[in-house]
Amino acid sequence: MEVALQAQRPVSCGAISDRTDHIKIKPFLGFLPNGRKTQFSQHSWRREFPLSGVSYRIVASSDFSRRRQRKESMTGPKGSVPRGFMPRTPLGTSTQKTGQRNTEENKDPSTPTSRKYVGTGKKMLETDEEQTDELTQGTEAGEEQNDEVSSSPTFSESDYGKKTLEMKVFVGEKQTFGITKGKKGVGGDDNGKVGADDNETELQKVKPIAKSDAAHAEDRTGLKEKNWGITKRNAIEGKESTKPDEDRSEDASLKVKLEMEANLLKKALEELAEENFSRGNKVFSYPQVVKGDQDIKVFLNKSLSTLNNEADVMIMGAFNDWRWKSFTTKLNKTDLQGDWWSCEVHIPKEAYKMDFVFFNGGNVYDNNNENDFCIPVDSGMDALAFEDFLLEEKHRELQKLAKEQAERERQAEEQRRTEAEKAGREADRAQAREETERRREMLQHLMNKAAVSVDDVWFIEPHKFAGDDLIRLYYNRSSGLLADANRIWFHGGYNNWKDGLSIVGSLIKDEKKEGDWWYVKVAVPKESLVLDWVFADGPPQRANLYDNNHREDFHAIVPQSISEELYWVEEEHQIYKKLQEERRLREEAIRAKAERVARMKADTKERTLKTFLLSQKHIVYTEPLDVQAGSTVSVLYNPANTVLNGKSEVWFRCSFNRWTHRRGPLPPQKMLPVDNGPHLRATGAVQMCAAESYPCHATVKVPLDAYMMDFVFSEREDGGIFDNRNGMDYHIPVSGSVVKEPPMHIVHIAVEMAPIAKVGGLGDVVTSLSRAIQELNHHVDIILPKYDCLNYSNVKDFQFNRSYSWGGTEIKAWTGKVEGLCVYFLEPQNGHCMAYINACPNHDKLLFSLGCIYGCKNDGERFGFFCHAALEFLQQGGFHPDIIHCHDWSSAPVAWLFKDHYMHYGLSKARVVFTIHNLEFGAPLIGKAMTYSDKATTVSHTYSREVSGNPAIAPHLHKFHGILNGIDPDIWDPYKDKFIPHVVCDFAIAVPYNSDNVVEGKRAAKEALQQRLGLKKSDLPLVGIITRLTLQKGIHLIKHAISRTLERNGQVVLLGSAPDPRIQDDFVNLANQLHSSHGDRARLCLTYDEPLSHLIYAGADFILVPSIFEPCGLTQLIAMRYGSIPVVRKTGGLYDTVFDVDNDKGRAQGQGLEPNGFNFDGADPGGVDYALHRRVMEQDWSWNRPALDYMELYHAACK
Repeated sequence: MEVALQAQRPVSCGAISDRTDHIKIKPFLGFLPNGRKTQFSQHSWRREFPLSGVSYRIVASSDFSRRRQRKESMTGPKGSVPRGFMPRTPLGTSTQKTGQRNTEENKDPSTPTSRKYVGTGKKMLETDEEQTDELTQGTEAGEEQNDEVSSSPTFSESDYGKKTLEMKVFVGEKQTFGITKGKKGVGGDDNGKVGADDNETELQKVKPIAKSDAAHAEDRTGLKEKNWGITKRNAIEGKESTKPDEDRSEDASLKVKLEMEANLLKKALEELAEENFSRGNKVFSYPQVVKGDQDIKVFLNKSLSTLNNEADVMIMGAFNDWRWKSFTTKLNKTDLQGDWWSCEVHIPKEAYKMDFVFFNGGNVYDNNNENDFCIPVDSGMDALAFEDFLLEEKHRELQKLAKEQAERERQAEEQRRTEAEKAGREADRAQAREETERRREMLQHLMNKAAVSVDDVWFIEPHKFAGDDLIRLYYNRSSGLLADANRIWFHGGYNNWKDGLSIVGSLIKDEKKEGDWWYVKVAVPKESLVLDWVFADGPPQRANLYDNNHREDFHAIVPQSISEELYWVEEEHQIYKKLQEERRLREEAIRAKAERVARMKADTKERTLKTFLLSQKHIVYTEPLDVQAGSTVSVLYNPANTVLNGKSEVWFRCSFNRWTHRRGPLPPQKMLPVDNGPHLRATGAVQMCAAESYPCHATVKVPLDAYMMDFVFSEREDGGIFDNRNGMDYHIPVSGSVVKEPPMHIVHIAVEMAPIAKVGGLGDVVTSLSRAIQELNHHVDIILPKYDCLNYSNVKDFQFNRSYSWGGTEIKAWTGKVEGLCVYFLEPQNGHCMAYINACPNHDKLLFSLGCIYGCKNDGERFGFFCHAALEFLQQGGFHPDIIHCHDWSSAPVAWLFKDHYMHYGLSKARVVFTIHNLEFGAPLIGKAMTYSDKATTVSHTYSREVSGNPAIAPHLHKFHGILNGIDPDIWDPYKDKFIPHVVCDFAIAVPYNSDNVVEGKRAAKEALQQRLGLKKSDLPLVGIITRLTLQKGIHLIKHAISRTLERNGQVVLLGSAPDPRIQDDFVNLANQLHSSHGDRARLCLTYDEPLSHLIYAGADFILVPSIFEPCGLTQLIAMRYGSIPVVRKTGGLYDTVFDVDNDKGRAQGQGLEPNGFNFDGADPGGVDYALHRRVMEQDWSWNRPALDYMELYHAACK
C-alpha cells in the first residue's frame, strides 16, 4: 500500500517570496500537549533555509508506512531533526480530491505561487493554539484512514531530472531529495559503480509540485480549503491584510508538512545508509536512478575509506570518463548513524556517466583501488552520442574562434590602414612643403625678372590691376617674329605656368594707337602673382610660329595681387590635396589588384578541385560532388572500367580520415544498379530512401570530424578481388570538418632549385611543387648543395645552422628562405670529402665550389656524397619526415642509401618517393632508385606510358605513376608581371593584363616586343619559340616552322641557345640570313634573356613547341597562362596538356577542359578569336592539381 504524503516548503522569505524584504516568522518546532509555541528569529531561519524550493510528493511503499510507529507521527520526531520542520500526518485524503486538485492546478496557472509579504517585515506571524490542536487531532484521525490514503496517485521515474521540477527538500543548510527505498542494499558495488540493484523494488519517489500547490495544500490533506492571506505593508498608506488568522493557520500547515517530509527523508536515508554499511558499501548516491540535468547527493562512509583519519573530505570528479565538466567540492558530516559524509553534485544533461574520487584536499586519495568511482546516468546520452555532441561543440567553438579571428584581423587591418594613412598624410604634407618651397623659389626668381611693361614690345592697361580684373594686353607685332603674321594669338597662364596653358585669346588690331599695336582682353586669375604668356600665329596645336621672348616667355607682375603668404599657404594645401588624391587612387588600385589576384587564385583552386573530383567520374563520383562534414552523400561506381568488371556483386567499404577515423570502417554495403546508367549505388548505408530515378538510394553519413572520405570496392562481402585504385585507394576530400588533416613533413633532396640554382625543369618542379604542398598546410624542407654559384640575392634570412661530421670531414649546414620555403644548404669544409678522395684518388677534390652545377667529370661522386650527407643531416638533426622525395639520377642514391643505412637507424618513419624528370640521363641510377623507392613518378601520364617498357621501369609498374607538372602561378602571371607593358585599369593606373582585357594587353605586349626587336609594327601573326636548341627539342622542325611562318607572311621570334657548339653555329648562320632577308619579320636571339622570355610569351600569338619527345614541358603551360596559343607535337606532356581545337574536343571534355591549341603540323597563321584566348588563360595549369595528386601519392607511400 502506498501513502501519499505532502511535502511543504520551509516558511522562509526565499520560499514564499521572490522579494528581498522579509517578515519574521514563528514556526512550530513540534506539537506540545499544551499547545505551546516556540519561536526563533528571522536570521536563524534564513541561515537554516538559505534557498527557496518547491513542494513535493513523497510516495512511500506500503511496508515502509507500516514500519513507521504511529507514536512518532503523533508526538513528533525523536532524534535530531533540522530546525524549522514539523511533521504533519495528512487527514483523510481521497483519490478524487487529489485528481481534482491536479486538474485545478493545471487549469489555473494564475493561482498564486506563494504568499508575498510586502513591507518592512517587522510584524510577527503567530499560530494560534486552536489551529494547533485541530491539526494535531487531524493527524491522529488521518493515521486511521490508511485504506483511503492508499489510493493516492504515484508518479513514474520519468518525473525525475526535469529542470523545471527539481527534486529538492531542504534539510538544515543542505538540500536533500526524495528517497527511493528498495528491499536490497543500494550503493557502490565492487567495481566502484554506484546505483540501484537490478532486482530492487520500486523506491520512494519525489514528485515535484509547482509552487502554486501551496495554495491547495489543504485539499491534499483533507483539510477544509482556505485562502492564502497575503500580508502586505504599504509603505505609503500603511495598510495590512485583514486575514491574519487564516495566514497563521496556513503557516502552521505548511511547516507541518515540511517537518513530516524531513522525517520521512531522514528515515529513508538512515535505512539506506544502514543497508549499504551492512553490505560493506562505502559509497551510495541519492536518488538511485540518476538522470541528466539533476541534483544528486553522494554519500561516503569515511570509516570504510582510506580517508578515515583525515579531517577534511573532498570529492573531485568529472563526467563521461573524465572528459566533461570537472568539479571539486567539500563533503560535510551528516547526522546519519555512522561516519557518513555527503555533498551535492549537479549532473549535466550531457552526462552518461559520473566519475569521481575522494581526497583530503592534499595528496591522500580514495580512488576505489585505482579504479575510480562511477555512477551511470540515465540521460539518453551514450559514448558515441557524446562524441558527436563534443564535435558539435567544437564546431561551434571553431566558428566562434573564426569570427573572433576575422574580427581581430579586420581590426588589425583597420589599424594598419589607419597608421598607413597617418604616415601617408605626414609624407604628403612633407612632400607638399618641399614642392611649395621649390615652386616659391622658382616663382620668386621669375618675379625678379618680370616687369609691368616693355617699351615698344608690350604693355597692360590699366597699369594697376588685381586678380579677377579684366585687362587689355597690348603687343607690338612688328617688335618680334610675328611681324608678318596675319593673326596673332595669346597663349597664357599664370604663376610660372602653374596650371599649364590656361588662358587663350585672339589679338585685335588697335586702330586708334599709332604703330602696329594689337591687343587682347585677358581675365586675370584671382590667385595670380604673375602672368605668363607667349604670342603665336595660331591657336594651340595649330600654331607654327611663336614669339616666346627668346625662349624665356613673357612675364608680367600683378601689381595688386593677393598676399604672397596667403597664396603659398593655399598653394601648399592644394598640393597636399592633390597628393592625397593620387595616393588614394594608387592604393585603391593596389588593393583592387590584390583582391582580384586572391579571388582569381581562389576561383582557380575551386575549379581545379572540381576537376580533380570529376577526373574519375568514369569510375566513381559522389552526389553531391562537394562532400560536406555532417552531410549525407551517395557514392556511384562504374565497375566496367575496373578489375571488378563482370562481377555478380560489388561491395562498398568506406571509412574516413585516411582509414583512421575513431569509429573505424563502416560495415560493407552491397551496391545496386542505377537506372539509366552503368554506375552502381551503395546500399545499406546509414539510411534508405526513395529517389526519383533510382530503384534504391542509400546515403553515407559523413561525421563532423571527417576531413577525408576513403573507400574501396570488392567482389564479395568478405573480400575477394578488390578495386583499390592500384593500391592508392579512393579518397575524396571533405569540406567543413571540425578536425584538420594532420600535416605531413616532406623533405626534398635535390641538386637544383629555382631561382637560385636552376638549370632545367627539375629546379622549377622542386620549388613550385614544394610551394603548392606548403599551401595545403603541410611542412616542406629542401636540402641543396651550397654551390659557390648560388644566386644568394633570392635567399632571405641566410644564416649558419649547425655543423656535423660525416665521411671524415666537417659539414656546415646553412639555412635560408627561398620563395617562402625553408632550405638547408650543405657545405663540406675545404670543399672536399676525405671518404670520396680515398675511394676515388683521381677525381677533382672540389665538390661544390666549381662555378657550376653540372658538367664536371666527377658529377656522380659529387652528388653521391651530397645524398649521403643529406641523410646524415636528417638523422643527426633529429628530423622525422614522413616523405623523403628525391629527383632524377642526381639524387637517386638517396633511395638505396636510406633503405640500407638509415631506415632502421633513426629515420624509420620516412618513406621514399622518387621522380623521373628525364629518362635519357642516368638510366642505371634511375633503375636502382626505382627498385628501392616506395613510390615512383614521372612528370606526365603519356610519358609514363611511353617509358613503361624501359628495363629500368618495367619491373616496377605497380608503384609507377604519371603526375603532370605545373607552373608557379605567382611567377608566371601576366597580371603581376613586371617585364610586360601595362594597360590602364579602372582607376587610371597602368597594370598588366588578365583574362578580362587580354586583347588589349596582348596588343600592347606585341607592340612592345616588335619595338624592342626592331620588327615591323604590324598585326601580322607572330610565332614565338623559347627553347634549348637540342635534338630533343626538334631543331629541324623549328627550322621548318620558321620557314612556313615567313612564307605565310607571319613574324617569328626565337629565344634560346644550344649547348652543342655546332648547333649554335648553325643557328647563328640562320639568324644572319633571316635578318638580311626578312629583317622586319624575323629575329633570332641566341642567348638566355629572362625578361625577353616574358615579353615573348605575352606578345606572341602562337608559341611553338615541336619536341621529338617531351616528358612534360613547361613552355606550353606558360604560353597558355599568357593567352598565347600553343602549337605542339603530340608527345609526352605536350599531348596531355594541349587539346586541338579541331580534333580533341572529346578528349578535352573528359578532362573537364576545352580545346586550347593546335597539334603540330605547321603553324597556321589563322586568327584565334577572343573567346579562345580567354579559355586558354583561365585553364589551370598551376601546381594546384599536381599537388593534390602528389599528396595522394605521399599518403599511399605511408600506408
